[in-house]
Amino acid sequence: MGGHQMSSWGRVLFAFFSVLVVTVVRTAQQAKTVRFLHVAFDTTGDSFLAGDHHGNIYVFDISRNRFRLVQKTGQACTSLAFSLRRTTEFLVALADYTIKCFDKDTKQLVSWMRGHEGAVSSISVHSSGRYAITTSSDTAQLWDLDTFQRKRKLNIRQSVGIQRVFFLPLSNTILSCFSDDSIFAWESDTLFCKYQLPVPDCGPRIFYKAFAVTRDGKSLAAGGRSNLLHLWCLDTKQLLRVIQMPTQVRTVRQLEFLPDSFDGGASQTLGVLSQDGVMRFINIHTCKLLFHVGSHDESITTVAVSPNGRHIVAIMDNGSVNIYSVQSLTQELNKPPPCQVAVVSGGEADQDFSNLKVKVRSEAVQRPTKSSGRRTQVKTLRPPAGSTAEDKENELPAGLNKKRLVALLKAFGEYPAKYRMFVWRSLLCLPENHAAYSSLTDKGLHSAFLTLHEKYPIKSHKLLRGLQRVLSALAHWAAIFGELEYLPLVAFPFVKLFQNNPMLCFEVVATVIVNWCQHWFEYFPNPPLNILNMAENVLAHHDKELLQHLVDCGVTSQLFVWPLLETLFSEVLTRDEWLKLFDNIFSNHPSFLLMACVAYIICCREPLLLCSQKQDFEYFFHHRNNLDVGAMIKEAYRLMSSTPADIHPRAMLSDFTPLTKGQYPVFNHYPEFIVEYQSREREKIRLQEMEYLRERQEVSAMHADFLRRQAEEEAFYAQQELLQKAEEQRRNILSQEEEKLTQQRAKLAAMKRELKVKELQLLDTTRRRFLKHQQDLRASQIQRLDQEISRKMNLYDQETAAAVQDLEVRQMEMEVQRKQLEQVTNALLTPYQPHLLLHSALLPFVLVHFFPIVTNLENNF
Repeated sequence: MGGHQMSSWGRVLFAFFSVLVVTVVRTAQQAKTVRFLHVAFDTTGDSFLAGDHHGNIYVFDISRNRFRLVQKTGQACTSLAFSLRRTTEFLVALADYTIKCFDKDTKQLVSWMRGHEGAVSSISVHSSGRYAITTSSDTAQLWDLDTFQRKRKLNIRQSVGIQRVFFLPLSNTILSCFSDDSIFAWESDTLFCKYQLPVPDCGPRIFYKAFAVTRDGKSLAAGGRSNLLHLWCLDTKQLLRVIQMPTQVRTVRQLEFLPDSFDGGASQTLGVLSQDGVMRFINIHTCKLLFHVGSHDESITTVAVSPNGRHIVAIMDNGSVNIYSVQSLTQELNKPPPCQVAVVSGGEADQDFSNLKVKVRSEAVQRPTKSSGRRTQVKTLRPPAGSTAEDKENELPAGLNKKRLVALLKAFGEYPAKYRMFVWRSLLCLPENHAAYSSLTDKGLHSAFLTLHEKYPIKSHKLLRGLQRVLSALAHWAAIFGELEYLPLVAFPFVKLFQNNPMLCFEVVATVIVNWCQHWFEYFPNPPLNILNMAENVLAHHDKELLQHLVDCGVTSQLFVWPLLETLFSEVLTRDEWLKLFDNIFSNHPSFLLMACVAYIICCREPLLLCSQKQDFEYFFHHRNNLDVGAMIKEAYRLMSSTPADIHPRAMLSDFTPLTKGQYPVFNHYPEFIVEYQSREREKIRLQEMEYLRERQEVSAMHADFLRRQAEEEAFYAQQELLQKAEEQRRNILSQEEEKLTQQRAKLAAMKRELKVKELQLLDTTRRRFLKHQQDLRASQIQRLDQEISRKMNLYDQETAAAVQDLEVRQMEMEVQRKQLEQVTNALLTPYQPHLLLHSALLPFVLVHFFPIVTNLENNF
């Protein structure tokens, strides 16, 4: 019954104590968790993709509460995009540096894009869905998603790495952010540089790592290795504000703006994921911390926000996927803005870095009001020194008065949810005994709760450890608490509420036990029959018919009162109903708890009168029922005032007694000998169980060794048999191969003979061809010689004929010259003939002048 009760309470916590919608965990063989790596929403925000490190891509439909496997890529994804123009297609970047486009309906590969030399860290899709930018550490590439062709490629120097390149919403502007904190804006069509944001030259350097842009594309938030955030105005290219996160934030991993229905795209809520795995959501204008998701034990690695702002999907450090409802996180995000807006002037435009710096506060901020002057005055409610968001439940505002609190409770029926923990702490007068609590926790985990997870399988490890810690402290405080089977059911709701402060949780549970569980342990190990009898007497006084019906059906108070008490109504009420009830229980006399049990039974009289079987009653008091908790509380107050004093529980139960300051009181309101006896018996049983487990382990080891040897022997003989069969098979194969080899050798010898004959024939043919070639060559040489001789003879004849012709021409020339000479001679000698004949002395003169001419003519001839 205890396990059933605990699981029922766990479901209540899941539905009402957490904003978590669902947790997705994928397990493979041997119950190993397969880690999810990346998620991406579609344009509607109703579906998202999730990829694990085995390469499986799932699509989750939040509106229909369905999921299915759409692709098996075989390798881990590094980035996802699900907002393409064709809504059934999505992009996935893989570990081999490629990008693939798949269709989620047909599960077919649409395109395969290559070009990166490093892992793709992000994919940015244009608002039209036609273009995409993929970014790695060394380059960014622009793709046309209609043709899946690369249009542009951005290359940079190795000394300056790329942090992120992405499209601005509702524009054709590309924003590129580099590791030196420089930010450039480019025109996507021409890649013309439109502007550069000035790098802040004052204040510490942030080393930008994370970026987020509002839906209207007018504001840019940037963060990095610091707890400072820079808020830029992209219209004026100016640094608007420097936001300082709490000291727990040392590095900003991711930034995401939370869309709002009424902001016109100018988102005011910014989510900041830091190195501690907690994502804090702040208002960028008031710098107020609104809420957070994640914790140190359940840290977040990456986050995706739906475009409609309804859900947040987070990948946890353990590899699971958590889906959060934004509406459950806060009720103020979707409210319309006020009609009037007061603007606080910030001085001149050239103000320095320190004037821009604003710290994130977790307290409420009062809206500015107009004053008589021209300047608008703003009043800020600052928290006390040293307070943080995590220890808000430890703070106790001064001036609380129980009468005023009870009056407030009667007026509204419950305390304000925001201050409920403060009020409870004030009503219970918790002493905050740090030293005393530390002395209990220093004793370690109590042996009675070592195997608590087996009986109560709580999903949250943090919650299980907190429950074990509180129960162990109670068991060290009083021995009986290590023997109570229902103690985890009593403590669990408070552990869930005070899980961030175990000391307060312990003191609340101890105060409840001391005051509202009076006389519960006098009949240990049986239920408190005296308390149950008091409740039965009250029921008999106010509704005898109902009690008689229960008696007739064989139902006792152990069945219709004790289940409500041992679980403190946690099984039959929702979270809000439970908190409302305990607002009234803590504000009244301890007897109010018993009156609430009787009031619950009376308010459920109609369905109870219809029940006749015992199992129906058992089911009724262990599950939720259709009940108005406000009417039940009113009935409890009526019972408190109208019950006679002789049967009123107030006569037996003492007034509220707070825990003492400094040391916790001694708790001995139980039969110590029974507890000690049970403790000794339990220790004896534990030792016997350990001995039995040791012997069983030894027997199991011996049996396992026997089975191992038997298996080895069987495996040996099986192996020998297989080896023998394999040897026979190989011998047969060898004989077959030898026969084949003999046949092949015979074929080879025949082929060799045939080749030898062909070779001889080829050699003979070649020799004949060579001889013929030589003969043809000699004949051609002789023919060439004949032709040369004929040519030379013809040339000689031609030369001879030419020489004869020349001689003839010479002879004719000499004849002409002789005739000319004779003429000249005759002409010269004609006047002297008579004298020549008479004077012989002139003869030498004639010889001297004309003999060379005659000699020259002869030589020329």
